Amino acid sequence: MKKKIISTLKETVETIVIAFVLAFFIRTFVAESFWIPTGSMKPTLHIKDRIMAYKFCYGLKNVDRGDILVFKYPLNPKQNFVKRVIGLPGDEILIKDKKLYVNGKLINEPYVIHEDDYLRGFPRDEYGPVKVPLDSVFVMGDNRDNSADSRYWGFVPQQNLVGEAFLLYWPLWRAKIIKRPQVWKKEEELLKEKS
Repeated sequence: MKKKIISTLKETVETIVIAFVLAFFIRTFVAESFWIPTGSMKPTLHIKDRIMAYKFCYGLKNVDRGDILVFKYPLNPKQNFVKRVIGLPGDEILIKDKKLYVNGKLINEPYVIHEDDYLRGFPRDEYGPVKVPLDSVFVMGDNRDNSADSRYWGFVPQQNLVGEAFLLYWPLWRAKIIKRPQVWKKEEELLKEKS
């Protein structure tokens, strides 16, 4: 009886240790959960939403315009931010009267909201043109009038990239796979044709 208890206890401890090691490995290298603390990504992501982000081998070569990115905030790398990629290395970004232009082309962004009609000038509603450095990306929130993003604190360098959001899992009634908007896939084709 005593041997059976010891054997069961040993198996339980081994299982718990293996589970912790696997959880640590997955969280560190494969995917991680993040929560949304502000309304800067509304209507796509809401306050207190929980998302999962791919982390495995994530870097600039994996980033596309329109992706929702998790990154270390450039002014305080201990904080993680979540924003949408607007500009890739070498892109020229211009915002005129709240409208976004990438490499001179007006971009139609149906997921973006503006909570007021007022034009407040630089940097919120008028910005650039600026060229994205070759080791960085330009990001913005979908709630453009209420988002602290690259317009205010600059570019996100490659070493700050954490991963790409791929799943909204909480709250359950809003759970979904997060995909790059179709509009960006079409814009990519048009932008490639111009270059």
